[in-house]
Amino acid sequence: MQLKSFTAQHRASQDGFRSNTRLTSLSAPLAIRARSSQQQFAAPAVHVGNRAGCPAPLKAVKTDAQAEQMDTTMLRLIADVSKQVDEAVAATVFSNSEAARRVEFSPNSELRQRVVASIQKLAKGLLERDVEVRLLLLAALCCEHLLLLGPPGTAKSELSARLSSLCGGTYFERLLTRFSVPEELFGPLSMKGLENDLYVRQINGYLPTAEVAFVDEIFKANSAILNALLTLLNERLFDNGNQRLRAPLLCLVGASNEMPESEELDALYDRFLIRRTVSQVSNNQLYKLARLAAGRNDHTLSGVAVANGNGNVGEISQQPVLTMEDFRGTAVAAYSSVDVPDSVIDLLTGLRNHLQDKCEPPLYVSDRRFMKAVRMLQVAAYADGRDQVNEYDCLLLEHVFGNRPDDGVKVRQQVLDMVAADPGLQQTEMILLGLFGRACRLLEGAEDAAELAAASAEVAQLVDLLSSRHAALATNLEGNGFPELRATLWQAEASVASAVQSLVPQMTENRKKVEDLLREAHTLAAVLRTPSATAPLLERLLPKRFKQYQKGISSKA
Repeated sequence: MQLKSFTAQHRASQDGFRSNTRLTSLSAPLAIRARSSQQQFAAPAVHVGNRAGCPAPLKAVKTDAQAEQMDTTMLRLIADVSKQVDEAVAATVFSNSEAARRVEFSPNSELRQRVVASIQKLAKGLLERDVEVRLLLLAALCCEHLLLLGPPGTAKSELSARLSSLCGGTYFERLLTRFSVPEELFGPLSMKGLENDLYVRQINGYLPTAEVAFVDEIFKANSAILNALLTLLNERLFDNGNQRLRAPLLCLVGASNEMPESEELDALYDRFLIRRTVSQVSNNQLYKLARLAAGRNDHTLSGVAVANGNGNVGEISQQPVLTMEDFRGTAVAAYSSVDVPDSVIDLLTGLRNHLQDKCEPPLYVSDRRFMKAVRMLQVAAYADGRDQVNEYDCLLLEHVFGNRPDDGVKVRQQVLDMVAADPGLQQTEMILLGLFGRACRLLEGAEDAAELAAASAEVAQLVDLLSSRHAALATNLEGNGFPELRATLWQAEASVASAVQSLVPQMTENRKKVEDLLREAHTLAAVLRTPSATAPLLERLLPKRFKQYQKGISSKA
């Protein structure tokens, strides 16, 4: 009768455990562990009598009954804690997912509106030049230079001419050959100056007085041109005789069909902060190209639509375009008002170290280029209507770092890998393990209310940290996904789609890890809140962590 009574009672406790534990897709792992704990730690069968057939002593019967009662109490505690944890984790996951679907990220400012209008105006009537238009505007806002590499007839000079028309700046254009002389770029010598023993040039209408310039086949510049050109591009200074003049150059667009071959051109190549390889129009766009040539004004060729980050595409802007004042003042304003957070700085330093130390062949990034890249990201964020650089802005570095056209693919992939990776998860796991060991020591020793309260507060902080991290991942993975990336003005639609496709798998895995850590943190918090909790309760609820804790004790011993 005693055996039947215990069996019925044990089954009843199991049924109660199953009914009180919510086996959802998010809580299944912990519920399964709880059920396995019941089977592993179930009370042994009661043997009535001994081998001689004599009744067992009364003391042994009491001991078995106490063990049965302890196991029943432990199972009840496991069920109660598991239920609390399942409800807390499910509530966090649900609220974060719902909040992510309601996120609307649409930064706005007058400057951003003018940038949108300028992008659409520059791109009107051009096919597959969306990226080049954005990079040209960004280079001009940074007061830097753009290099376009590609075959003839790919609208390289057209882009620079449109930029000059947009901002109303003085325009200069020239094609260099191996036989070009300095007079073609910097102006002829002044005859009157020579009469007065002065070696000066007539610079009006030439590169030293231009605000927007286009120099084709720029790597054909010889040594006679190179020195003056380097100073003009970097310092915006031009030596005219014994006078050093300030050049008003805003942006120079250099074009070439091939990469520089001699080492003396490396300094000129480094003067171009942004570099882009331009290709011919793809085969599937030749139909539209033919309609353009025939003078057909299709609505599909009227301009470039700019996404706002919420899954919608904005209409063609009717706002005013950028002015020369915007181009001259944006960089200075951005440096003083846009912050670069530590996460972005860590990404930038890690990226440079990876490119120079782990890539084969190494990709050298000069200190000057590194500093200019940081400032470019500030300008990009400021023109986007933000006061802080985010990690997605670093995708622009594919056009900044690297020495060869195919290096951009390596830079982009490394940036995506670093953005998707979450090194903080490993640190968070170590913090959780430390708090677990502290909780075990507190529950094993004499009760200390102050220490328990302090440990509970630290666990609560860890729960909040994991919840916020889960919310950030949910924002990227739920709803339209990646609203910050989709809202930026500086990434074309195809580039955004490619980045999202690369980021989703790793971020999905990260979210699963965060949910597992969140479940363990909630379990630890629930145990510390339970008055009758003991170290064996933690062992049964979190056996993996308990093994790590015991291993740590053994290694220290």
